[in-house]
Amino acid sequence: MSKTTVSLDDIATISQQALVRHGATEWVAGEVAKAVRKAEATGNLICGLYYLESYCKQLETGRVKGTVEPVVSLPKSATVKVDAGLGFAQPAFTKGLEKAITVVKETGTCSLSVCHAHTCTSLGFFTEQIAMQGMVGIGFTNASAVVSPPGGNKAIIGTNPIAMAIPAQQGGVAFQFDQSTSAVALGKITMANAAKESIPLGWAVDANGQPTTDPAEALKGSLVSTGGYKGYGFGLMAEVLAAAITGSVNSLDVKGLKVPEGEPHNLGQFYFLMDPEAVSGDVFWQRIARLSDAVDEQEGARLPGAKRQLPSEVSIDEEVWALAKSLAA
Repeated sequence: MSKTTVSLDDIATISQQALVRHGATEWVAGEVAKAVRKAEATGNLICGLYYLESYCKQLETGRVKGTVEPVVSLPKSATVKVDAGLGFAQPAFTKGLEKAITVVKETGTCSLSVCHAHTCTSLGFFTEQIAMQGMVGIGFTNASAVVSPPGGNKAIIGTNPIAMAIPAQQGGVAFQFDQSTSAVALGKITMANAAKESIPLGWAVDANGQPTTDPAEALKGSLVSTGGYKGYGFGLMAEVLAAAITGSVNSLDVKGLKVPEGEPHNLGQFYFLMDPEAVSGDVFWQRIARLSDAVDEQEGARLPGAKRQLPSEVSIDEEVWALAKSLAA
């Protein structure tokens, strides 16, 4: 497929225009467009322009509400709740983060629950924002059921990612990671199937619960957890925090995230915010430096997301960019 070079600013502009054209308000569309921009900048293509058409179609069908104003409340002293009102997760998080930062500066720790939201796609997009405010951020969310329990063959939980971002002492992010608790994201299997390529053994099982390298059979079956039962435990933890704590929906009860028609996603995202100096003071930074230095001493090793330099433009498939522009036209 032919490639074209596009600036990240143009990606954000076109994404926002497309979302507005299909029913989102300017500020809501702008928040979602920031996430699309960051995903493309970091090479997280599944969460970038790849999702734009789905957003637009679901705005048209009403599966996501593009004009709702998130409602922020404080049920308890260190508990921030945002009701996304079945709208996008990105603007709901933006509204809640300001309050959460104020709270965590007073309390040392704080939870931020985004309730009844559309899929947030890239969880690390949000935990990074927490770290940029000088706080440690840990995030959890769930998704439509595609992962079966160890030894099983029926999907029970989603890819259920966990993300963490650590602030740098002088500002910015020291390091961060964002990973699904499944062996792989579902989108990678979908893309392999479209390209008629095989997938590695250990990504998925077929409808009978048998390991498979055929993406078509994997799509009829289910994904498996990374690290077997250990990863499954983390997936269950994300499910409890994202669905039960926020009062949002179980993975079992969410239709395919990109299907145009159907009930709103009604997903939850749960975040822990922690003041890095609340308990140990400056010792926190000493411990992070000790960790960072030990990794840096090893040639070829790095902390995830450390010292990341993002480009101002990226190379993307011409067909993907043409579709984005047509959605905005």
